[in-house]
Amino acid sequence: MNFYDKLNGAIAQNQSLLFVGLDPNPEMLPERYSQKSHPKSMIDSLWDWLEFTITQTTDLVCAYKPTLGFYEALGIPGWELLQKTLKAIPAHIPIILDAKHSDLNTSTIFAQTVFEEWQIDAITLSPYPGQDHVAPFLVYPDKAVFILCTTSNPGAVILQQYPTAESPFYLQVVKEAKNWGTPEQLGLEVGTIQPDILAKIRKEAPERVILARSIWSEGGNLKNLLSAGLNYNSDGLLLPVSQDMLGSENLSTQLQSLRAEINHLRTEISQENSVCSVWFPDVCLLNQHPLLDLILQLYDIGCIMFGEFVQASGATFPYYIDLRKIISNPQIFHQIVIAYAEILKQLTYDRIAGIPYGSLPTATGLSLHLNSPMIFPRKEVKAHGTRKVIEGNFNPGEVVVVVDDILISGKSVMEGAEKLKYAGLNVNDIVVFIDHEQGVKDRLRENGYQAHAVLTISEITETLYAAGRISEEQFKTLVETN
Repeated sequence: MNFYDKLNGAIAQNQSLLFVGLDPNPEMLPERYSQKSHPKSMIDSLWDWLEFTITQTTDLVCAYKPTLGFYEALGIPGWELLQKTLKAIPAHIPIILDAKHSDLNTSTIFAQTVFEEWQIDAITLSPYPGQDHVAPFLVYPDKAVFILCTTSNPGAVILQQYPTAESPFYLQVVKEAKNWGTPEQLGLEVGTIQPDILAKIRKEAPERVILARSIWSEGGNLKNLLSAGLNYNSDGLLLPVSQDMLGSENLSTQLQSLRAEINHLRTEISQENSVCSVWFPDVCLLNQHPLLDLILQLYDIGCIMFGEFVQASGATFPYYIDLRKIISNPQIFHQIVIAYAEILKQLTYDRIAGIPYGSLPTATGLSLHLNSPMIFPRKEVKAHGTRKVIEGNFNPGEVVVVVDDILISGKSVMEGAEKLKYAGLNVNDIVVFIDHEQGVKDRLRENGYQAHAVLTISEITETLYAAGRISEEQFKTLVETN
């Protein structure tokens, strides 16, 4: 599982955008752990504090962020404490190492140590050495980096706001960093108490995860910060637990209250800014389909329609599936890519091939998500240019998994597969989002292909009927059709 999915999984499971800094700072050690009241060594006292923090927060946060410098400052015992801390963090919660690494010469070996030996999920980096410094960390497709954009240190303003507040250096960092890695691999670290700075960065990078820092201050307005930093889906912003709260004996209780406040404000902001870009379920079924929310969303945005529709084959169906709309709905598009990916992860292949034109966006999303190279057979060959039948790089003999949107007759996907085979490629599996059924999979099997589908039309109609989206008459018509 890559960092992005692991993070989203933790956010969903704990309903939280909060992360905890696991920093063994002797100066911040709570009095109850001090050597006066706690007759142990400093390292042991720090460990007791860290262990308490982890056990109190595992079901309330989406990530942990140990700061490397605090462990380094403690010498060899500090390094041992870091390893002990990493092992104590539950495996399903991502770890972001706050390293601010900035040395180009040690990037490769440090990336290897952090990602391979320590099994860290993400790391913070300084942007100043440029893309060459970040590249060794991005060769690990399941990991991520957060590029430092701004800090809250007053002495840094003269650099970060240069040359002007309207066109500051930190925005140039954002613009450049976006070219270094995908949204799933590269996020932004923003230390600020000023909503306008967060808003500028969010506007420049609407698709990036922002790791917020230093947001807690007297007089600070949490709602304004959330409004500025959340993306169009009311997420994409990770918020720190304040250092004062981490020193509390009632950490879990206080954190529950903070989480509830943040989630309430997220809902409030979403409703204020809603332009139908965020969807919420409105039904609860006892025996619900695992993709219930996705099915309902597709119906609600008009991807699934009912009536009398003539298909490309000339046949008339009582429904029509139009998946082209999903590219304008990032929330749904991401869910669809994830659903496809769960099938592809079980298959063996060298490259992903999308069938023009409907499935090309999905194939592209899968290529980025799974870090797999993509090709596609042209629908028609141009009389000019290279006149290629297959676009993209490949080697004859490689295995290609074909991705399409919907199986109705199987004709178009088989035509695309035959073009790939003619070019010397092997095609064993075809993965689609919706199977029209009526024996199409059997037809493909007879032609040497194994078909896989995220959903069948029966599953969709049964779910829509159970959820009250379609009438009994519509449901019966659909059942009779299939």
